[in-house]
Amino acid sequence: MLAIIGGSGLTQLANLAVERREVVRTPHGEPSGPLTFGRLCGQSAVFIARHGYGHTIPPHEVNYCANLWALKQAGATCIVSIASVGGIRADLGPGAIVIPHQIIDYTWGRKSTFHEGGDAQVVHIDFTQPYDPELRHVLLEAARDAGQAVTDGSVYAATQGPRLETAAEIDRLERDGADIVGMTGMPEAALARELELPYAAITVVANHAAGRGDSKLGIHFASLEDILRESMERVRHILEMICIDGK
Repeated sequence: MLAIIGGSGLTQLANLAVERREVVRTPHGEPSGPLTFGRLCGQSAVFIARHGYGHTIPPHEVNYCANLWALKQAGATCIVSIASVGGIRADLGPGAIVIPHQIIDYTWGRKSTFHEGGDAQVVHIDFTQPYDPELRHVLLEAARDAGQAVTDGSVYAATQGPRLETAAEIDRLERDGADIVGMTGMPEAALARELELPYAAITVVANHAAGRGDSKLGIHFASLEDILRESMERVRHILEMICIDGK
């Protein structure tokens, strides 16, 4: 079963034929909201809004452990994350859809593993490729089939939030090799790996990052809503074409 985590701009999945909603309890606390089960173009799917269905949970307060645990418990076999980001690289401007292949974690203070506390054993996961290569390929094929242009590969910088970055911080991220910047990529990707759930992301560039393009002197929030609305509609078309048979 395909699991979809919706971020800013995607708090509900309009093209999901809803069958039921379920409030889930986990050993790690409350998820961001009920799980919505249904069918997406004939295949079983489950959806959760990362920031809550009213978009009330900031990035640093999302209970990533509970969300991932709930999806695994519900029978998810792979996870597609949808997230809005800022574009650092010059060619990744507002409206671009990007399938990242690497991530750099700048977050702090977030619970980032299931394996801690009490008598829990130390567990190391291989995180060389943080996004599942096969699932990334599925997303790229789905985008092609949907006729949607996407960028194949980028380095996602996961920052703490909820504030946006300074221009100097974006300069630093660029020197580190980052192409896009967001606030929710970690620890979500690592927790999925701990649960052995293939995980990949579709990111939508909502704005130029601080100090770049038309954000050189500041972020123009007024235009973000329209950009996200249009871009998320394109993302919905991609999701409709996903086929996870054999995943």
